Amino acid sequence: MSTTEEQQSEPVQYDEGFAPEVGVGPHPEPWPRGERYDPELLAGGDRRNVVDRYRYWTREAIVEDLDTRRHDFHVAVENWGHDFNIGSVVRTANAFLAKEIHIVGRRRWNRRGAMVTDRYQHVRHHPDTRSLTAWAAAENLPIIGIDNLPGSVPLERTVLPRRCVLLFGQEGPGLTEEAREHAAMVCSIAQFGSTRSINAGAAAAVAMHAWVQRYAEID
Repeated sequence: MSTTEEQQSEPVQYDEGFAPEVGVGPHPEPWPRGERYDPELLAGGDRRNVVDRYRYWTREAIVEDLDTRRHDFHVAVENWGHDFNIGSVVRTANAFLAKEIHIVGRRRWNRRGAMVTDRYQHVRHHPDTRSLTAWAAAENLPIIGIDNLPGSVPLERTVLPRRCVLLFGQEGPGLTEEAREHAAMVCSIAQFGSTRSINAGAAAAVAMHAWVQRYAEID
């Protein structure tokens, strides 16, 4: 499928159809040269949900460039009930440039919330938590569960390992019992209101940003 066909079949920006069009139109001639540029985008414009530095680049060129800068944390999400929040977690993992995204459980997941950002990430599937645990152990990566559970430690007072897997449960039930047992530790996010928990996508954003604050190079 060509870039143009993909753009027609899926949204290219988070507010498509509800706000003024974003991105750039056709590139004025003469066109820039190089394998990173997509002739179809140069001719027709680039309305994708990408930062300006990647305008008119092919998807492969974008992924190759991101691979040179990916961070040392992985993101894993349990997917037992087709949780619509998974897409939001994936989109955030792209924003914070996670090394890989791991879907645990059902292979199919709701991609709409990701707003096609999964195209620029490496997504790995694990049929169950045991498979994820075995993979993480082979890679010497501790699994850090994120959930407000009895016995969890405050994320705000915890130094996350630089190399790790941040594991998130589904909206509602949270981490499964098996996931809790295999996690090196479980971190909670401080809350001060009346709600029992925050949205799974929001919790993922908070946890990833905690890692970014400590380890990422901020220009």
